[in-house]
Amino acid sequence: MEKMKEAYESILIVSCKNGDEAIAEVVGKFKKMIETGATLDSVEEWGKRKLAYLINKESEGYYVLFNFTCDAEFPAELDRVYNITDGVLRSLIVKRIEKSEAPAAANDAPEAAETAEADAE
Repeated sequence: MEKMKEAYESILIVSCKNGDEAIAEVVGKFKKMIETGATLDSVEEWGKRKLAYLINKESEGYYVLFNFTCDAEFPAELDRVYNITDGVLRSLIVKRIEKSEAPAAANDAPEAAETAEADAE
């Protein structure tokens, strides 16, 4: 039986203190890992940005967004490797919800607010 494939996105913040070559190496490592274990849909390199607060005494990080499709086991392995890799400041992996899959209650919320306002008058 074929496993169900889900759509995920992962944002990665890489340390800038080791230079551009180290950043490219870390990004390349994870790009290759995702291509091996999943279907890589897109990679968006947002570049260097100022962090909202210091992380490991660093004020800047290099942001990368990966969009990929895989089975349910792969994100746990990717997160494990993120956590043990030097140069990764923060990471986040979330399951993408397509617009057709969005809950119906979220779409009804504006109409409910308008109805409540009309009843109050």
